[in-house]
Amino acid sequence: MSTERGATYGEVFAVREFRVLFGSFALLVAGDSIKMLALSVLVYAQTGSPGLSAAAYMAGWLPYIAGGMFLLSLADRLPPRAVMVVGELVRVVVCLLLAYAGLPVWAMLALVLVTGLFSPVFGAARSALLPDVLPGDAFVLGRSLLGVTSAGAQVAGLAVGGAFLAVAGPHGALAVTAGLSALGAILLRYGLPYRPARHIESGSRTSGSRTSGSRTSGSRTSGSRTGGEGAVRATLRVNRLLLADRRVRGLLLASWLPPLCLAGAEAMIVPYLGGQGQAGVVLAAAACGMAAGEFAVGRFAAPALRERLSLPLAALLGIPWLGFLAAPGVGWAAALAAMAAAGLAYQLGLQRRFVDAVPEEVRGQAFGLLSTGLMTGQAIGAALIGVLGELFSPRLAIVTAGGAAILVALALSRALRPETVQSDREGLDQSESPRLM
Repeated sequence: MSTERGATYGEVFAVREFRVLFGSFALLVAGDSIKMLALSVLVYAQTGSPGLSAAAYMAGWLPYIAGGMFLLSLADRLPPRAVMVVGELVRVVVCLLLAYAGLPVWAMLALVLVTGLFSPVFGAARSALLPDVLPGDAFVLGRSLLGVTSAGAQVAGLAVGGAFLAVAGPHGALAVTAGLSALGAILLRYGLPYRPARHIESGSRTSGSRTSGSRTSGSRTSGSRTGGEGAVRATLRVNRLLLADRRVRGLLLASWLPPLCLAGAEAMIVPYLGGQGQAGVVLAAAACGMAAGEFAVGRFAAPALRERLSLPLAALLGIPWLGFLAAPGVGWAAALAAMAAAGLAYQLGLQRRFVDAVPEEVRGQAFGLLSTGLMTGQAIGAALIGVLGELFSPRLAIVTAGGAAILVALALSRALRPETVQSDREGLDQSESPRLM
């Protein structure tokens, strides 16, 4: 690995399937940002309740954990292109119903909550497809681009959504979101080739085509296990076995816990600045820092260096927040937040190791579990640090979050450090990995 040449952005964008995934993902993130903003405004206009308006804004994210716990196996049981296209069409229907069906508030929230249960499945199908489209180091760079795009598209979506709300109101903004989703469905349907369901494709290769040293060897899987098993039972079983695998569990925790601390610190920015609009400057600086870190590490660090940087970059998520002991003003607070968020690039060093650690036939569910835990952890981090802010002060809560991030990085140092000997990696696969299928 030490002599491997890193991929370039030009090589990544030269792959047609990635361009399709990239474009549809940008439309998805921007559309979801517009949808939740418009729904929040629509609910507030009907009820005048700030609480219900806030609930509407978060309604799309709340069912994510339930879908991640019970439905993720569908991402590997169904063809990925079909799953992603259905996801976009569901968003089209939901947005049109919200805009023009005249639903009462309870029905609007219920509609968003129920359909949101399947969001982890749609996202998992996309994530699992990426290593097939971009092999080797190009996959890591592709994930980096999607991360940067996610932050940029959210900001652009909120800006565009605000403009459409001012011009056409929430109904018009929801119609725009439906149009973006329809465009994404067309792009995916005609831009991606058909691929069979992952566990069926892998099962057909199980007998006779895998060597005993392969990371997806027959010792890890048994294709007959899921023949008559329901989606919920299969999801629970595979989630449990993924978490029982020491190597996979370590990588999941290393991906979940440091961002939990970062989310807690960022959640205290608004109360730290007294609820003033200056908080937007600090949070925007954090988004820019994240994008800069992902770009720099993805583009200029060789694959081996990227993996070695995971531990120090994870610690960087916490170190700048200690500067809030000095009670910085908005300018220094923005600089510190940008430095801390740049540390999120540590995840690039874990990406290929995670792909190597999980069996190919449950890759979709594994990526879905990763995303579900990440989103859930960020919500938990914001809530926990929020309690500290209530008990003490926002400034001390931010410092505590920074200190916790450093301790978490040190505690996870074994998972954050690269595996240097390939033979050891293969030995772990054969001796410690459970049967997942």
